[in-house]
Amino acid sequence: MELIAKISKGSKMDQVYIPKNRIGFSAGSYVIIRPLEGKKTVEKPYLYNIKSIEPVKLEIAEEIISIIDKITENENIIITGSFLEKGFNFNDIDVMIISEGKADEEYARKSIEDSIKIKTHIILLDDKALIKGLETDPIYQMMLSRCIAKKRFIYKTKNKINYKLLDLHLLKSKSLIDNFGLLNGEEKYYLTRNMVAISLFLQNKKIDKEKVDKEIIRIFDLRDINDIKQNILDKNNFLKNYKNVYKKTFDMVMESINGPKQEKIN
Repeated sequence: MELIAKISKGSKMDQVYIPKNRIGFSAGSYVIIRPLEGKKTVEKPYLYNIKSIEPVKLEIAEEIISIIDKITENENIIITGSFLEKGFNFNDIDVMIISEGKADEEYARKSIEDSIKIKTHIILLDDKALIKGLETDPIYQMMLSRCIAKKRFIYKTKNKINYKLLDLHLLKSKSLIDNFGLLNGEEKYYLTRNMVAISLFLQNKKIDKEKVDKEIIRIFDLRDINDIKQNILDKNNFLKNYKNVYKKTFDMVMESINGPKQEKIN
């Protein structure tokens, strides 16, 4: 039996009054008093540049947010990456935890993977580090251009050139030239997208996935982006254009050392 009653203020001791005509709770019996917890409102996450998403993916995202909220204090939780693409052709889930305090990334990762049974990549950073990433790293801009977030966010940043970081990112894309025949379509897409994102960033353009994909289609004269993902490319023509774009992008990175139009940082 359960009764709901209100605590009343007394002169010496506060009291809880219950109906005299009741079944159970006889005078002298011991009872447990605990607060009546209202049902917590579960806030829906914010979707950025996501026109549609499978309901099961939204449920997974909400579960990830719930798990992290129980583990650590945070300002925001952002889910991004290929998980948000249509279908289920993804290998892992990228999760950014925005927190001013410390958090156990490994424990968070394991807790999520034990629950949803999907490999998870955790990135832990504070607001300052996130803003710096958005200012200097085109990959960060692309990640946050399409995402699911626990809370609404607005970051107004200006591109700043960190040539060492851009050179390091660009070096990854060079591997496509030497390993074209060994890479699958998704790998070729990833390396091409990386290079084109850097190129657009150096032209002082804001980066998002849609802009990068359109630029890839234009540069390589593709029907659509699936030509790369499905690995149906003309090797000679593609590599010719790829080497040309790579050289131009590398030259822009080197020129930025001497003073780009954008604000330069060390």
